[in-house]
Amino acid sequence: MTPTPTAPASSGVRRRWLYAILITSFLFVLMPFLFWQQTWFGRPLTDAQIEKNLADREHPRKGQHALSQIADRILSRDSAVRASAQRWYPQVAAESQSSVAELRLTAAWVMGLDASAPEFHPARPRLLADAHPMVRRNAALSLVRFQDAAGRRDASGRAEIHSMLLPYSVPAPRAGKLNQRLKVGDVVNPGTMVARLESGGQKTEVRSEVPGSIDRWLVSHGAEVGSGQPIVALAPSPEMVWGALRALYLIGHPEDLPAIDRYARGLEGMPESVRQQAVLTARQIRDRASFPPVAP
Repeated sequence: MTPTPTAPASSGVRRRWLYAILITSFLFVLMPFLFWQQTWFGRPLTDAQIEKNLADREHPRKGQHALSQIADRILSRDSAVRASAQRWYPQVAAESQSSVAELRLTAAWVMGLDASAPEFHPARPRLLADAHPMVRRNAALSLVRFQDAAGRRDASGRAEIHSMLLPYSVPAPRAGKLNQRLKVGDVVNPGTMVARLESGGQKTEVRSEVPGSIDRWLVSHGAEVGSGQPIVALAPSPEMVWGALRALYLIGHPEDLPAIDRYARGLEGMPESVRQQAVLTARQIRDRASFPPVAP
């Protein structure tokens, strides 16, 4: 069950709380995307197996398995285990340029778990421009955790995080006649087929790249659509909203408030914990706007 957020009581507690909510966001929001073809990569790997999997270009799932094991080491409470993960950081950064989207998004997630690693810093801005929305979102949450030498938070991923609060439009991968597969309110996950397109006797599946639910169809069933045309709007999942609100608690601007206030008022289908976090996030942003930080 999602824990109910509470306001920090002191500067020391606040700092620990801020880092904790970002780690929690990664776990609750992004861990589901380590599933691929219904496979969970929890089986422990030896160092030799991690090396072998990272070098395997024929089976991308093995690379994902290795990356997830590196993530487990970064999150370990054992300092020696955490340190052992650093030997693969250059390979993690290299995977962020893979032609396989699942490898890029998993690498982006791993890089977000160690904001201090210099090997990861050059890759993050590039990932914000990735074609896959979940890669961009991984990178954006990763940047939230990054602090430069002056102690200022890197907010370059804020626009992407803001988008996590808004409906996501699924484009048609090609032109054709639309055959709707789901109805308004149906829940979807990455990989869920939402529709088919038929053209010249060929059928093309349209699958979601993000989690959420069908908010509204933008094109009628049976209509002809063009390649790249938005066909359905997905409302964001509660977990996605929850993670975005926590990130915006740290880097949100006043222009984010209209979207946040919608959740603070309570939306049907969203748990109470989301509403409470929206209230806290909106309050924090307004406090920052009234009392801006002193420039270093």
